[in-house]
Amino acid sequence: MSDTRKQNVSSDLFVPTPAAICAVQDITASERLFALRRLDGRPLGHQPGQFVQVSVFGLEEAPISVCSAARGDDPAFELCVRRIGRLTKALHALEVGQEIGIRGPFGHGFPAAELAGKDVLFVAGGIGLAPMRSLIQHCLARRRDFGRLSLLCGAKRPAELLFRQELQQWREGEGLDVQLIVDSGDAQWTGRVGLITELIPPLPIDPQHTTAVVVGPPVMYRFVIERLRAKGVRPEDILLSFERHMRCGVGKCGHCMIGELYCCREGPVMKVSDVMHIKGVF
Repeated sequence: MSDTRKQNVSSDLFVPTPAAICAVQDITASERLFALRRLDGRPLGHQPGQFVQVSVFGLEEAPISVCSAARGDDPAFELCVRRIGRLTKALHALEVGQEIGIRGPFGHGFPAAELAGKDVLFVAGGIGLAPMRSLIQHCLARRRDFGRLSLLCGAKRPAELLFRQELQQWREGEGLDVQLIVDSGDAQWTGRVGLITELIPPLPIDPQHTTAVVVGPPVMYRFVIERLRAKGVRPEDILLSFERHMRCGVGKCGHCMIGELYCCREGPVMKVSDVMHIKGVF
């Protein structure tokens, strides 16, 4: 693991910065998209794949990935929040104009600069599309810098697909090849039904010039990696984003460790080659 990884963090790591809610949008029955703006007027300064520690007054913090790409000096950014616990339920109850606390950004994100000139295969399962969206937006904004861009996106049911309007826009555009699949369809679903791994074998992949970016539930990682390796993609060219409950965000509490690695510091994005030696990681 490289010692040169640096985090873009505020001078005081443990003091939240107020951010105002500018817009709220329900994107599924459980996920809500928040558009936020730092009150100090400064940009968040995040890289695709980084996360922030989000706090609501009187409650604990929770790590949430930033799901939008940075836009220069714009202090606005977006978070996709799944309602699963006390803090996220409290967030879902907030309205436009109210404020939350933000610490970060933290962690090692996607190495976007290293992807330039390569084909990039995005493999997103469920909520994994949220952090991946920041990298997709980054790549599409710089489309000429990359080779073939492909997205495989899966969900349990059609109603659980995130950013459906944006997915449709990507499918209709020329910059990104999009394939969708669900575990089980409904009366309106006319697309593929099955597991996301079924989409990998037919893909035209040049393993010497392809980086795969995989984000989703940990249970899918081993099977996706097996299919990618069968296509010749090397472990050092497969990027994963790991979900852990990062409490401090800066490698002090040890709560998020994967073997000897701190997920909040060396991750959440790591290469398969960096973690394949750790027992039980997949």
